[in-house]
Amino acid sequence: MYNHNDITARSPYRATRRFLTLGMLAVGLSGGAMTSCSKDSVAAPKVIVLGLDGMDPRLAERLMDAGELPNLAKMRAGGGFKPLGTTMPPQSPVAWASFITGANPGVHGIFDFIHRDPSKQCMPYYSAAETVEGEGAWEVGDYQIPLSFWPFNHAPTQTLLKRDGTPFWDYLDSAGIATRFYDIPANYPPSPSKHGHMHCLSGMGVPDLHGTYGTYQYFSELVIRRKDEGGGIRKPLTFRNHKAKSKIDGPHNTALKVPEAAMIAFEIYRHPTEPSARIDIQNQTIVLKEGEWSDWVKLSFTLEMPSFLPAGTAPGICRFYLKETHPNLSLYVTPINIDPSDPGDQQITEPPEMITDMADELGLFYTTGFQEDHKALSHGVFSDAEYKEQAAYVLDERLNLLDYAKRHYEDGLLFFYFSSTDLQAHMFWWDSDEKHPLRTTEDAKKYNQTVIDIYKRMDEVVGGLVEAYGDEATILVMSDHGFCNFRRQVNVNTWLRDNGYLGPADARSLLNPMLGQMVDWTRTRAYGLGLNGLYLNLAGREREGIVRPDQRDALLSEISQGLLGLRDPSNGKPVVKAVHRADEIYSGPNTVNAPDLLIGFHRGYRASWATTLGDMSREVVTDNDSAWSADHCIDASEVPGVIFSNKKIRRANPSLIDLAPTILKQFGVDVPAQMVGGNLFESEATASVAVKDKE
Repeated sequence: MYNHNDITARSPYRATRRFLTLGMLAVGLSGGAMTSCSKDSVAAPKVIVLGLDGMDPRLAERLMDAGELPNLAKMRAGGGFKPLGTTMPPQSPVAWASFITGANPGVHGIFDFIHRDPSKQCMPYYSAAETVEGEGAWEVGDYQIPLSFWPFNHAPTQTLLKRDGTPFWDYLDSAGIATRFYDIPANYPPSPSKHGHMHCLSGMGVPDLHGTYGTYQYFSELVIRRKDEGGGIRKPLTFRNHKAKSKIDGPHNTALKVPEAAMIAFEIYRHPTEPSARIDIQNQTIVLKEGEWSDWVKLSFTLEMPSFLPAGTAPGICRFYLKETHPNLSLYVTPINIDPSDPGDQQITEPPEMITDMADELGLFYTTGFQEDHKALSHGVFSDAEYKEQAAYVLDERLNLLDYAKRHYEDGLLFFYFSSTDLQAHMFWWDSDEKHPLRTTEDAKKYNQTVIDIYKRMDEVVGGLVEAYGDEATILVMSDHGFCNFRRQVNVNTWLRDNGYLGPADARSLLNPMLGQMVDWTRTRAYGLGLNGLYLNLAGREREGIVRPDQRDALLSEISQGLLGLRDPSNGKPVVKAVHRADEIYSGPNTVNAPDLLIGFHRGYRASWATTLGDMSREVVTDNDSAWSADHCIDASEVPGVIFSNKKIRRANPSLIDLAPTILKQFGVDVPAQMVGGNLFESEATASVAVKDKE
């Protein structure tokens, strides 16, 4: 997964939530018990798909051989295991979009975590969702009231799902087959169910109330002044007579011409001698010992409006962690999540009332798409042990949600997603004797065991599903990609600069900002953006493009050969395994929006943190110095995912695009032309004969 907090979400929390939660205009979501299937659903077979993000076939096989994954090993013994080909690039939103549509990125249009707007010359944004601003506003003093309100009825600001193509569940929905998806990635906002048979809780992509993919808040006596850092905010605390006051940042009130964050004041009392503290916030009292977490706490942010309109409200939830009390108190607050019991205008489930029905039974729970707070670890707010504990809580919540999903499942399709196999691997995976970026050799081995323990926990989950449904259901366990160490980072823009493809600005140049760097676009023929993408500065496409279309092919070939020749100066090893032309590996209407080249790195290497957002550094290849020490955004051939099944897999070389047609086949639903994959339970030869017979 991408280091998602380094780019702001295009979210309705930044654009519309303040407008749509006005007391006199708010629309409540109706409740009512959620039945286990739609009332008009037809009786159907059972198919259960368990998505284990980032589960790696190499590690899985080693653990199966060692007898540590007995339930998955039984599937392997029955012919139900193979590595699963992933997408190029092997990034989570790209891969999950291909799983959902059964199609390549040229069809669904997701090519990276990060896309760019060529009309704004390298301006990055999150690829899978976009907020479209509403039509106009009524200016009143310091306020701007959107004209989407009655009686004006102009188009409102809204967040749109950017994934194209038809999701496979639409075909099941049309056939009257009940489907349930829990934390499905690449489906926010959730696509609508036209016939009412599809239920979905969106996962990866759901923002917090700040409109980001997770912004923690950290209050400490050790902080001198406020600091906004990618994924977090640090604020100072000053105690007088054992009491300190501060405020929690909420969503920006964009009803103001100059948007400001809504704030909630709180007081914290430190016990003079004991390692404990009391937090008073909105008529709630939370008492914590040092090293203790609170339960979920409900908050309500007030969004001021002109005097003739009532103030709006934005409900949210958070948890508090008392990191330290003496000699310096430090308090961590989770990102402010959408309140599942009161989501307001924000739809994160289909149908909308599904989320409140879940909260009625489960209580409060994480709703953000990214829940493990890896940024708190990367920025030193969490220790390794504290991140492990927070991530374990996420896993426990997810297991509780799985129990809920099983209680509400009768037949049809059940999909359930776990992030732990990915986000804990990003921070703890280290299967090498090489020096870890941050940890001692002993600690690297210690925390790598955490990843192994998660695999073992997932094996128990699989065993429970097989025991409960194995005799009557087709069970598939799959991942979107594998994993490897991330020891060295590659500064693509620095390489382009050093080789004359990217013009750095100087005193005589026309200066144009490419984020942190100044770039002379009149001398720039190519630039890197995202985790695997390289774009030409193409005339007629980029705002200040200089590369003529007749120069394109030769330039792409030249750059590709140069990248393949790149060597790591520290050891002489090749850095890039393959360079793919998008117009050769993709097909479909969205191919025109893809990067011109997709860079496939060797294991151990990845695009640098600077490259992902279009920046550059002094050297081309440098050490990765982040706690984010493992990754998968390299060449697809290096990091396949896994596919397990309680049925024999007959397809010789299965890939992600085979999952959608396989699922449709299990329900007797015709596979549409959009899906070019095959049935996992048919060999390629058998499928070819069947096609010829049909013709």
